[in-house]
Amino acid sequence: MGCMRYLSEAHLRGFERYKYSSIDTSFLSVYVMHPFWNYCVKFVPKWLAPNVLTFVGFLMTVVNFILIAYYDWGFEAANSEAGNTVPAWVWTVAAINILIYYNLDGMDGKQARRTGTSGPLGELFDHGLDSYSAALIPIYLFSLFGTHDLPPIRMFFVIWNVFLNFYLTHVEKYNTGVMFLPWGYDFTMWGVSGMLFVATVFGPEMYRFSIYGFTVANMFEFVLIGSGMVSSHPIIARNIYLSYKNKTGKMRPMWEMLRPFFAFVWLFVITVVWSFFSRNDVINKEPRILWILYGTIFSNIACRLIVAQMSDTRCDSFNVLMWPLAATVGVCCFPYYQQVFDTDLTSDTERWILYGLTIFSTLAHWHYGYGVVSEMCDHFHIRCFKVRKSSSQSGSDITQPLLQNNNKIKPLKSH
Repeated sequence: MGCMRYLSEAHLRGFERYKYSSIDTSFLSVYVMHPFWNYCVKFVPKWLAPNVLTFVGFLMTVVNFILIAYYDWGFEAANSEAGNTVPAWVWTVAAINILIYYNLDGMDGKQARRTGTSGPLGELFDHGLDSYSAALIPIYLFSLFGTHDLPPIRMFFVIWNVFLNFYLTHVEKYNTGVMFLPWGYDFTMWGVSGMLFVATVFGPEMYRFSIYGFTVANMFEFVLIGSGMVSSHPIIARNIYLSYKNKTGKMRPMWEMLRPFFAFVWLFVITVVWSFFSRNDVINKEPRILWILYGTIFSNIACRLIVAQMSDTRCDSFNVLMWPLAATVGVCCFPYYQQVFDTDLTSDTERWILYGLTIFSTLAHWHYGYGVVSEMCDHFHIRCFKVRKSSSQSGSDITQPLLQNNNKIKPLKSH
């Protein structure tokens, strides 16, 4: 990576000491999905690196995004009086791809233990790509509802709710040292795939009905936001509290405990300002590009938090990609633009600024991800997408319990 390095010596030493610790109490995951994944992974060749499974699963979410965007760039296909104009087969492909992503995400860790390649790189690679998928997956469902039933400003808060649910899990681990796998993940993946399959069988028009003004889109928002507030957020707060009470966590001072929220809140504030105060109402003209931009910067923030939590180092309080974002928002929302510059900011100009910033942020994030993975591979003398022969021969049985917490043995999901 030349002179630019993203991992310090403290990071690398922390990765050397790192041991994965997780607790999974979801009955769907423990009693249904884990046995299924244990069975399926036996058919995966031992020469296939677990990171290949992770990356292929992620690519399925990218394919979905490109495919649906091709037929419904502006989320307006569902607005047609004749019904949703996206071909039925698109929903089928998207539903299948979601299941492929979900199951490969569950199998990659088992493949890692089966081939003896478990380590911090696999977990970082897995969760880092998941942070990107957190932005992509909800975008698929927006095309089921259209901008009439789910205006872009409400899409914005749905996206941010998904960001929050993902991020809080890693804030929890940053402070407790344990990954408490959320119940909602498994049900969400099946729910998303199910909604897409239903659109294939009955047509996406079924998502357009309402009862006394309460639409399916309203129900979607209510369930998505409410489930996090009920089944996730209080439990995360309780787990962090208990880690301090029982002195089992990282025992960080109060401001250090809250430090991961600083960059997250800054990003939320900046994006809210642009979404509400754009001089050209960019959120209604280019919502898809906005979600990709916001999701890319969020993923970078989440990846840096994951690096900090795994290496037991101090996380960032501000993200470097927010500097160009803040400057752009300042220009696009400046209230006295016309008086100062003697001309107004045109809609096309703001769009090109948005395109340019999205490309820049995406390339910068990809460079960060490539750099971190390369540096870890160099440090541990491994290759990201290749299994060493010596490792594959020493692989352990995937059904063997690998973690014991509070005298309860729980199956692991990541590698």
